[in-house]
This record gives sequence, C-alpha cells and structure tokens, in this order.
Amino acid sequence: MAITAEQTKQLAAECGFELAGIAVALPHADFTRFEEWRTRDFAGEMGYLTDHRGDLRNDPRNLLAEAKSIVCVGKLYNTPHPHTSADPDRGWISRYAWGSDYHEVMRQGLTALVERIRQVHGMPFESRMCVDTAPLLERSYARQAGLGWIGKNTCLINQQRGSWFFLGELLLSIPLEPDTPPPDRCGTCRRCIDACPTAAIVANGDSGWTLDSRLCISYLTIELRGPLDREDLPETGNHIFGCDICQDVCPWNQRADVTEDPRFAPATEPLDLAVLASLSAEEFRTLFRHSPVWRAKYEGILRNVAVAMGNSGDPKLVEPLEKLAFHPNATIAVTAKRALRKLRENF
Repeated sequence: MAITAEQTKQLAAECGFELAGIAVALPHADFTRFEEWRTRDFAGEMGYLTDHRGDLRNDPRNLLAEAKSIVCVGKLYNTPHPHTSADPDRGWISRYAWGSDYHEVMRQGLTALVERIRQVHGMPFESRMCVDTAPLLERSYARQAGLGWIGKNTCLINQQRGSWFFLGELLLSIPLEPDTPPPDRCGTCRRCIDACPTAAIVANGDSGWTLDSRLCISYLTIELRGPLDREDLPETGNHIFGCDICQDVCPWNQRADVTEDPRFAPATEPLDLAVLASLSAEEFRTLFRHSPVWRAKYEGILRNVAVAMGNSGDPKLVEPLEKLAFHPNATIAVTAKRALRKLRENF
C-alpha cells in the first residue's frame, strides 16, 4: 500500500524531528516577495541568492522533476543554557552554532526518514534531501506544511514550541495529502523590531516586515567577507558569529522547548576575546572544523573578534589588539587598527 501523509509524519518523529508536515511541490506565491526582496538589494553580497541559483527557487521541481510532495521537518536545537552574555570580554556565538554542524545532523535524520518511507511504501519512488543550502523557499513551504508562521523577524515560529528549529525538506515523487498553514500570531507585537540593535527588520509596504540583510549582525559576522565598510560598529557588541536577539525577545520563545540531543549542547563556554585573538589558523581549525562557525573562516572570526574588542571598552584588550594590528592577514590587521583607535578613544 502507498504510504500516507500521517504515516510519513510519524516516521519523521521517529527519526528525531519534533516538527513535520506536508506541502505540495508546486511553485509558491512567496517567490514574488523573494524577487522584490532581492531587487531591493537586501541580499547584500550573498550572490547565491541573486544569481541563477536564486532563480531556481521559483519551483521545487527544479530540484526534483518528479516531485509531488515536500515533507518539511523541524529539528529543535534550543538548550537550557543562558540566551545572552553579559560579559563584553567574551565572544558571543549564535545558539545554533554551539554544537555539532547541523547540516550533518539533519542529513542523518533525513537519510533515515527516506529509508523508513522506502520500507513502508513498498514501491519505487524518487527523492531529494534539502538542508539549508538547496535553492528552495524552505520557510514558505514549512509554513504551508503547517509547521508555523513566518514572524516579523522572518523566522518560522511554532505556536507551541517557538522558533529554535533547523529546517529540512524531503522532496518526494509520492503524492501525499498536504497540511494547511497556521494563522499568523505575531499580532501587533514588535519586540523583535525594537530590540534589533542595527534596525535590520524593516517595513515592507503592505506585506509587513522583512529583513535587510546588509544591516543584520548575522550577515555582518558570517556572510560578509573582507574588511567591513564601517569603521565603527558598536551595535554588534561582542557578537563574533551570528545573533539571536530577535529570537531571545520573542514572546513565543519564553517557554520554548529545549532539546535533549547532546549534539547541540555547547562544545565550550563563550571564549574570552583575548584567547580568541591569539588563535592560530590550526587552533581555529581544531576548535571549529566540525562547527557551523567554520563558515566564517579564520579571517572572518578574527576580524569579528577585533571589532568586539574595540566595542568592549576594556583597557586589558589593548595588548591583544596591538598584536592583531600586525597580523599578516590584511583584513584582520586593518580591522584591528580601527578597533584599537576606538578602544583608546574610550579611555
């Protein structure tokens, strides 16, 4: 017998996914909004969103021609550890990057799900896994599959469990009964908008709110390469990789579930900025090779550490900044010199 949607969602739960739903593998109306968003240059220098790879997002069948259904899943990564760091001398890393690389975790779960479906379905079918990097409007399809609504901070929010989820998709050539999207429950709340230090959540005409990536701390500390355009970035504080502020303040996350998966537990406590500033390339590799932090590369992390030290106002960080100012990497050295000037001006 052909597998049903309910069986598929149950199998997803058995494979470790806390959220699961079904969407139809057809073009989504949100592609028009995506087109408007990138036309306004909100993607910044993320070329994979503006070139031909972005164009592929107009139809999931560009990824699997035979696709009939999209199984959308969510993997909880929230932990019971504090959500913010009050210590400006420690480098803050976004919660999603505290543990193992989520790409591998999600792929393992989706691979197991495909095998479970194969055992139950009993007939040949085509499939394709998508985790983060595939050109797919994953939040839009996750909403269509009933996993949650897209909040003003552009995160997918589940009413019962909050927004601390990794999303993944399984495209199938099997027709399955689709779920229905939930209502938007952000209402008049604007806590994420008001809390964003860089005002990255901007009005988007009649369609509500959207994200100007060029202002987002996550973009500045992860996606943007080379020297930063601005010499003074006080809004980034001690963030060296990503930012969770808009999720930290979200009311739907106040009682959010926490994961028991040890793979998402913090590998280390937030590291002292002076310690991070002294890392060699090999030490960086040892610490972060199997972490999402690897995406920012050694140059990017030390650049961000220099900015954070300049924001700290701590005289003890002058010496490590002086050393970074003579780093052989030009981006790191230039950023450290700027941060050093700022730090000294605050004495």
